[in-house]
Amino acid sequence: MTKIRPYRDADRDALYDICVRTADAGRDATALFADPRLCGDVFAAPYVVRHPDLSWVVESTDGRTVGYIVATDDTDAFEQWFRDEWWPSKQGEYPLSGAAEPTRQDGTIGYASRRAPGTEKHADAYPAHLHIDLLPEAQGQGLGRRLIETLFAELRRRGVRGLHLGMNPTNAAAGAFYERLGMHRLESSPETVMYGVRFE
Repeated sequence: MTKIRPYRDADRDALYDICVRTADAGRDATALFADPRLCGDVFAAPYVVRHPDLSWVVESTDGRTVGYIVATDDTDAFEQWFRDEWWPSKQGEYPLSGAAEPTRQDGTIGYASRRAPGTEKHADAYPAHLHIDLLPEAQGQGLGRRLIETLFAELRRRGVRGLHLGMNPTNAAAGAFYERLGMHRLESSPETVMYGVRFE
């Protein structure tokens, strides 16, 4: 039976794989990156290193990790750690391409390099944020809802005021999913649609 359980270090490689295989607005982005581990080093691994207690996975009936949710309960503190400790330890593995037209990998490196506390305007009212990804085989079974409800319950237990997330504006299905979970749209940019939920 497919189950949700807390993250374990043995899941790390699967998280890297799932992250890049869902990074193109839910589709496989492996071919878009010179090094497919970059996605995981920006959007998944730092969360399980800093907050393994806010990370859960979906385990398939045959024991494979096929989805995850990772989060922080304090965005600004997380972003300071990402800027000062995590990204300096990883940045040297990902050189810019030098191409006249920046590649998808260049863009992700640039994003990682700009991350810093105080740059997310919704972090004060909605201090937590999450990343959730499910392989196609794990979708449509209510597992995403269960992952998010598990995280929300823990954030409420900790007294966290609220949570925000950003998504690709082309991923309309994800937006509808977040709204069904009680999230509402926040002020957004053309590149990223923001959603938030309050726990108070």
